[in-house]
Amino acid sequence: MKKQYLLAPGPTPVPPEVLLAMAKPIIHHRSPDFIPVIQQVRADLKWLFQTSQEVLTVAGSGTAGMEASISNFMSPGDKIIAINGGKFGERWLKIAQAFGVVPIEVKVEWGNSVDVSVVADLLSKDPSIRGVYVQASETSTGVAHDIQKLAALTRERENTILVVDAITALGVINLPMDAWGIDVLITGSQKALMIPPGLAFIGVSEKAWKLQTTAKCPRFYLDLKREKDNLLKDSNAWTPAVTLWIGLAESLKLMRAEGLDKIFARHARLAQATREGVRGFGLEVFAKNIPSDAVTAVVSPQGIDGQAVYKNLREQYGITAAGGQDQLKGKVFRLSHMGYADVFDVITAVSGVEMVLTRLGYKEKPLGSGVARAQSILIKE
Repeated sequence: MKKQYLLAPGPTPVPPEVLLAMAKPIIHHRSPDFIPVIQQVRADLKWLFQTSQEVLTVAGSGTAGMEASISNFMSPGDKIIAINGGKFGERWLKIAQAFGVVPIEVKVEWGNSVDVSVVADLLSKDPSIRGVYVQASETSTGVAHDIQKLAALTRERENTILVVDAITALGVINLPMDAWGIDVLITGSQKALMIPPGLAFIGVSEKAWKLQTTAKCPRFYLDLKREKDNLLKDSNAWTPAVTLWIGLAESLKLMRAEGLDKIFARHARLAQATREGVRGFGLEVFAKNIPSDAVTAVVSPQGIDGQAVYKNLREQYGITAAGGQDQLKGKVFRLSHMGYADVFDVITAVSGVEMVLTRLGYKEKPLGSGVARAQSILIKE
């Protein structure tokens, strides 16, 4: 028998309470039985997003939220700044081009956070730019961008919105939507929200809603105004993923019980222990300046294929982590510490890495070096 450990950056593990809630008999989405679920989720998502605005929920992965954030607020020919520091930053460019929106690419070397002054310079030179699109946590590289500083650039610009893909950041780090002036904030269900894939969430500011009234990109299923109008009546524009909504209500209840400050502190602690754990075993963290507290990308030792580390973690020890993507394939492997994660998820990850690398011929550090360093962090309250 081999026990399975899910330590990938999505899907992440689902708490048993949530699984049990989703195992209950299905209810009809237009029946009175579903209204309390909608009402609870509406309130709890506002709490999680730290906003007074409605948070919209659509059936689809986080990419559906990314697409909606372009199609609902932009018109063909509009210019946006697309910060591209990894696989998901590249996605902004592709979605924009699909809708005839013109992306001004700010190319960031993989492993680095964006230089905010570069964005500031572009905005000052071209007041016609309608949006700044960025990842809060670039999942492919394990890097975070400074959202608070970027929000300060767009906050007073009436016709320029800040759109943040927080798919692996919301519920991990502090992203107070209203306080910072984030205009569109996106996340997905299978990350820190601790439910299976299939839902995307979009918080929208008053400023962004004003742009939506004049935006001319085509949209139908992902028409956020239609979603909002229905949500205000405790309904949905289309058939919702009822079972996922029920699981979401339960997961948000768990998050409420823990509290935002404790959620952020837990993730910061687990992330620090993971980073220091792999460093204690002589490995390098890929993030150069602002590491993500959701996922750690680890540089594979010279002469050892990162894909082999990822493969052997799974085959030998039942640990599902993640490999590198595109130009990082074979060069890094990634360990998640978000959502339904605690102390021994980190210990499992670091010890698994030590054992796999040792079996692959790595001899820089003795077994237990990384685990000991991680333990020294995790044992502190």
